[in-house]
Amino acid sequence: MRVQFVLQEIWIGLRRNLTMSISLVITVAIAMALFGTGLLINKQVSNSTSYWYDKIEVSIFLCSKTSSNTSCSKADATAEQKNSIKADLEKLPQVSKVEYESKEAAFARFKDQFSSTPGMVQSTKAGDIPDSYRVRLKNPEEYKAVSNAMLGRPGVDQVVNEQEILKKFFRILNGLKWAALLIAGIQVIAAVLIVGNTIRLSAFNRRRETGIMRLVGSSNMYIQLPFILEGAIAGLVGGMFAAILLVGSKIFLIDRLQGSLQFASQLSWGSVVGIIIFSVCVGVLLCALASFLTLRRYLKI
Repeated sequence: MRVQFVLQEIWIGLRRNLTMSISLVITVAIAMALFGTGLLINKQVSNSTSYWYDKIEVSIFLCSKTSSNTSCSKADATAEQKNSIKADLEKLPQVSKVEYESKEAAFARFKDQFSSTPGMVQSTKAGDIPDSYRVRLKNPEEYKAVSNAMLGRPGVDQVVNEQEILKKFFRILNGLKWAALLIAGIQVIAAVLIVGNTIRLSAFNRRRETGIMRLVGSSNMYIQLPFILEGAIAGLVGGMFAAILLVGSKIFLIDRLQGSLQFASQLSWGSVVGIIIFSVCVGVLLCALASFLTLRRYLKI
């Protein structure tokens, strides 16, 4: 009987404040979707950083006839210069592995890596990417020692550290993450205010019933429970809509970012499900807690 009464009161509250309840559901859905998107981006950044950390290389590009570096004198690096550069690289204590990559091999790898962007492949021709040495480091943080040893020496056009490129990429992702979390925070504040107004209005409409319940000795929890569950259910429905939006974020934002930039490791659906469950729980607890605090202040139970 008690359970039936509580469920009946929840239904009455939601029906009487239908417009406010719909507004609350939409606000919670947007807030939790943005919050979850921020977590997805953060997870993607963490996974990508861990994945690429020990795979980062320093590329030593050699002089070619198309080099813009004046010290190259528009000439290819000689065999003697190439052998000298490789020998010196292998002597450096920071270096783990040295691989030579010819123009042809570099162009083939470029076409394979950017096969999803045909415009970029068509605008690049064989020979645009010069011969190079791809250097794997024991500790990626020690790239400056290798860079300083190679820059300015005969046969070297330029030194490119992949870590700097990745840092810029991760900086952009971190900016997107914090923007999503900031907007989510604003939406959370709006959701709390709407929850407060919805529960206050519901409590006002049922003030006679709650007064009678107090007179007959009903416990505080029994009086509060329908209002708290009313807010929690609205938060749960909003969380379900947020889950759909987060699946869309995974497919249309994270996966496309991974596919087009070729920088990030694949974010698993297991991680996405975990973030969705966490976001839904946050939405339910947020609405339930806001309902509880509003009741404590409004009903003074």
